[in-house]
Amino acid sequence: MAKYGEGDKRWIVEDRPDGANVHNWHWAETNCLEWSRNLFNKLLSDLTVLDGEGDLYIKTKKVDKVEGEAYVNVRKGKIIPGYEISLTLSWEGEAKDSDGKSLLKVDGTVEIPYIADENADEDPEVRITVKDEGPIGRRLKEAMLSKGKPVILEKLKVYVQSMAKGGPAKDELEVKKIAPKTQSSATAAATAPVAAKKEAAVRKEAKKGFKTITLTEKFSCRARDLFEILMEENRWKGFTQSNAKISKEVGGEFSIFDGSVTGTNVELQEAKLILQKWRFGSWPDGIHSLVRLTFDEPEPGVTTVNLTHTDIPEEDRYGNATVVENTERGWRDLIFQRIRAVFGFGI
Repeated sequence: MAKYGEGDKRWIVEDRPDGANVHNWHWAETNCLEWSRNLFNKLLSDLTVLDGEGDLYIKTKKVDKVEGEAYVNVRKGKIIPGYEISLTLSWEGEAKDSDGKSLLKVDGTVEIPYIADENADEDPEVRITVKDEGPIGRRLKEAMLSKGKPVILEKLKVYVQSMAKGGPAKDELEVKKIAPKTQSSATAAATAPVAAKKEAAVRKEAKKGFKTITLTEKFSCRARDLFEILMEENRWKGFTQSNAKISKEVGGEFSIFDGSVTGTNVELQEAKLILQKWRFGSWPDGIHSLVRLTFDEPEPGVTTVNLTHTDIPEEDRYGNATVVENTERGWRDLIFQRIRAVFGFGI
């Protein structure tokens, strides 16, 4: 995930003198870490977990630590939250006997090591510890796990939902919205068809948003040699100098460039065809492209590779509009050119 303050400056528009970002069209980035600390404190401090049930009393105390990064990007009116946070929360418990006499008081911690936008739909890991590991201490810890953990997870969902709505940038977005002018009923009726057509055109345009790359490259080798290089993980590691894991089976999964690209084999024909679903980690969720590589030997010792890479999004999840350009350059420079240089297949 891109770190706050390290975005490509070509895509971050400087503030206008009047402070306006009309219709929130340009890239706007808001640091949300301090806002996140305040919200976590509000959500998680002084929560009553048990108040006498089973003669146990448990409550959270305060949020001791919130570390990591959190930001909200807004581009073309679209909210793109990003966060990777760890936090530590303190809690206390007490066990009493049937007469209300205190048996033991304990202190403990709740550690949540990873709250991230990429796992927004999943419950994060919650680790609960107690300082006194005796029988009563363990009983209080187990009660905190069974009763306190669900309460904490519900509060964390509030944070995730708040970030999805814009976090601290939400109020700013509301202020910057241009109030519609009052129209008479007749005027509104007359303009409604035009507005509907414009909205339909925008939806149609949004569906486009994808590009195709086609390349043809020649190598001084047999087709089967090139096919094996592209399907063998140790050779991938060699010419890319990065980690790779590649299945040679149809339906098998692969991960290349240190996990930056993942996908699935759709169809494989030795020395003839590689058809795969590709996905870059920086792309919006749920988007997969299709890579088709066909191999031909027009003459002995010469192989022509035809690449067709379809359904490449024009923008990544952060609003950067260089996805297609970077993908094409990656094929040329990081794959085809490296294969020629490392294996001596240049023509």
